[in-house]
Amino acid sequence: MTLLIDPPNAAGHGRLWSHLASDESYEELHRFAARLGIPRRGFDRDHYDIPAERYDQVVAMGATPVSSRELIRRLHTAGLRRRKADVLRPRRPGQTLVRPRRLYPGDTVRVVAPAGPAPTERLDAGLAVLRSWGLVVEEGSHARARHERLDYLTAPDAARAGDLQAAWTDPEVSAVFCARGGYGAQRIADQLDWSALAAAGPCLLVGFSDVTGLLQAFARRLGTVTVHGPVVTSLGDADADAREHLRRLLLDPEAVTTLTPRPVPALGSGSAEGVLVGGNLALLASDVGTPSAMPASGSIAVLEDVGESPYRVDRALTQLLRSGWFDGVRGIALGQFVRCGDPEVVRRLLEDRLAPLGVPILLDVPVGHTGHNLAFPLGVPAVLDADAGTLVLREVPLL
Repeated sequence: MTLLIDPPNAAGHGRLWSHLASDESYEELHRFAARLGIPRRGFDRDHYDIPAERYDQVVAMGATPVSSRELIRRLHTAGLRRRKADVLRPRRPGQTLVRPRRLYPGDTVRVVAPAGPAPTERLDAGLAVLRSWGLVVEEGSHARARHERLDYLTAPDAARAGDLQAAWTDPEVSAVFCARGGYGAQRIADQLDWSALAAAGPCLLVGFSDVTGLLQAFARRLGTVTVHGPVVTSLGDADADAREHLRRLLLDPEAVTTLTPRPVPALGSGSAEGVLVGGNLALLASDVGTPSAMPASGSIAVLEDVGESPYRVDRALTQLLRSGWFDGVRGIALGQFVRCGDPEVVRRLLEDRLAPLGVPILLDVPVGHTGHNLAFPLGVPAVLDADAGTLVLREVPLL
């Protein structure tokens, strides 16, 4: 391992500063900084700022003195130099978001339960799928819990938020998987320490359904790509294609180019390009007016839902339309609307509410509460072609 420190030659706040970095990994750098008693909030993109009076101490503890030019060169060579554009921070709607690192066999991932309690057998089946991919799987403290008073939640809000934050900020954890959806994820969005999450850098977050509330929040507040895909309890029930699609998206992202393996029906014609945004329709509607809402301006909106009667689907769409959430949308990909009443009625109301937007719309995209729920990356550019019936990624979704 190589920890690097340059001379204290950077002026700021009336002092001189050195830069402490690693050309091995950010994880190594965070561990070393912790030994020095430097809080994680001191991490700036790819280094820690060290005051001049601590330079000798840091060298004595093992950092190698190098010139500023050499430090930057070695960071670039190691692929660890982060541009300001890659720092986690709030992003405007329609912008391409910062991509986390892909997974590799042997990586540690953690399963947390930010919403409802997970059925034991289904959770165990999903954990087995993750382990079959060569991942080291840990469980958050409340992954199998149930709230003493509110049995539709796993634990009190602070505990659920704490599990998610601990997983994201742990330098040994490469991805955070949500155990299941069910109501509750929105309740913890304002309890997370967003500054600490940003300082920790990009990490993968995977989930869907009620987890849409968190996917929106991480996109808006951190500007980072997340994955709308099967929660752990649905992995065991997912069909082989959906499981393999998620595995490739996370571990072999170059192999994932399309979100429509077969052409799907469309409303209207033409094509559109934009970053992917959206998720569960009911959650998107209930997020309007909060700091977490990520509108569809300049984007392709992907929508799905489950167990909502047609008039409730209509109401959610109307809320998004009236609030301006769809203003500037470039295209819409409609996923599965499962147990939402007569499919033909649902189709008519979707057309009635969305066709007037005058953008190309796909129908029956394989996304939603079915066994064939294909994962897609939020915040990554894609091309929607209504004439071909396809939705194709324009960039590799993960680094």
